[in-house]
Amino acid sequence: MAKLIIIAAIGKNKELGKNNELIWHLKEDLTFFKEHTLNHPIVMGYNTFLSLPKLLPKRKHLVLTHQNIENPDIKVFHDFNHLVKYLQEVDEDVYIIGGATIYKLFLPLANELLLTEINAECPSADVYFPNFNENDYERITLKEINEEISYKHVLLRRKK
Repeated sequence: MAKLIIIAAIGKNKELGKNNELIWHLKEDLTFFKEHTLNHPIVMGYNTFLSLPKLLPKRKHLVLTHQNIENPDIKVFHDFNHLVKYLQEVDEDVYIIGGATIYKLFLPLANELLLTEINAECPSADVYFPNFNENDYERITLKEINEEISYKHVLLRRKK
């Protein structure tokens, strides 16, 4: 089965987004996202799919939705269990890129969480990363960035 990796940028209160957009646009973080997801399948929900400016190059788009999407470059799943069954046949890293409902569905299955922890708050956020027990994971800080808004990239690897 594929190694499932949740990748997300979250604020101090686990904020993910507002009005179906990212709250913070951090250039180095967008590069981090691209470096990790390039040449890998990415799983998303319909709203995350709609929020993309275009199909992300060199990534297979897997969308879990009740909507119909007519695009031969996208694999659409209308049922979570069918998507999981499909992923069991994939032999590579798969990145779960959002949104909140998709993160919540995959949290129990994910091997790793690759989080950008942003040292900022957004009281008007309308989407949040789901709660989880961080004690279930080994925490590795990959990089700390101190710019106008400081943040760090962390890897949370599920303990055996």
